[in-house]
Amino acid sequence: MSTFITSRAFSASPAEVFAAFSAPERLARWWGPDGFRNTFEVFELKTGGLWRFTMHGPDGTNYPNEATLVSIEPDRAVVINHISQPHFQLSITLEPTATGTLVTWEQFFESPQIAASIRHIVEPANEQNLSRWQAEVAAHGRGVA
Repeated sequence: MSTFITSRAFSASPAEVFAAFSAPERLARWWGPDGFRNTFEVFELKTGGLWRFTMHGPDGTNYPNEATLVSIEPDRAVVINHISQPHFQLSITLEPTATGTLVTWEQFFESPQIAASIRHIVEPANEQNLSRWQAEVAAHGRGVA
């Protein structure tokens, strides 16, 4: 298996969910698994845009990251190519529902061997990412506070 897929229902509109991704100060608050912080050096929210940041682990380890934003469809979808190791493509879709938004997080690794070796990290980390995103949306809605 080289693709990890998870979904989560958010009690907010696609615009509110997307706002928590598109504003770098908000994205920095929730991106990554529990206990991580982020410092963004570059975040170009456009197709082909560069996203360079450092994730700071709970143990103080710094993890430099670089990605490109392959496509951006406001309030609908984002596709990211993670350039740093491990290489992967992340596709996030926002689907309106009667009660809010269904967020689908699909992470594809080219190497099945790499995917298998980090599955024990990726699956819970993706769930934590969605929980943190959901909490950011619940706490701040469309605002930036």
